Amino acid sequence: MMYSYKIEQAIRAAAVLHNGQTRKGTAPYPYISHLVAVAFLLRDYTDDEDTIIAALLHDTLEDTDYTPEEIESDFNLNVRRIVEGVTDAQLHERSLFTWKERQDRYFKALTLAPIESLLVSAADKIHNMRSIVEEYNNKPDLFISHFGSSIDDVQNKYEKLKMLLHERLKSDILNEYDHVHELFKTFLTNTKTHYEKAKNG
Repeated sequence: MMYSYKIEQAIRAAAVLHNGQTRKGTAPYPYISHLVAVAFLLRDYTDDEDTIIAALLHDTLEDTDYTPEEIESDFNLNVRRIVEGVTDAQLHERSLFTWKERQDRYFKALTLAPIESLLVSAADKIHNMRSIVEEYNNKPDLFISHFGSSIDDVQNKYEKLKMLLHERLKSDILNEYDHVHELFKTFLTNTKTHYEKAKNG
């Protein structure tokens, strides 16, 4: 990843804001590990400083008390707009919406968001899919216990994002998304088959 003072400030901000938060999974990885991974992944597809900063901050509005105004003040308006483009609801609003409603809000925001938001979204979901396949391969029961049994909803979310990315984005990151998505679909299909067999007895 490129180094700049602003990027270091974003790493520090993300580490402080997400302090104590961990990734969902079997190991309590600090949440900052996901944000840095997304930023590193994005670095292969853009050298835009604001986009890298937004990658590091992309979950702050949803998961912390950080506000859009603070992002703009600490960084700039462009970073704020990129982060808002991948935010389904701010932390104080999240309880007001169901999972489905938040997904609808997410896709509506992405439809109108800057192209840089789509880059962040693609990198975020690539890392999520990779992490799930690596951690839960051959562990369907554990995946279902951690993420619930609505496998179709999960699959539809990533499929819908794939369509939106291909519609709006022109970047080599699409090739990586498509590759990881195929692995993820196979994983979900195998998990769903296991779940249905177990449910039916």
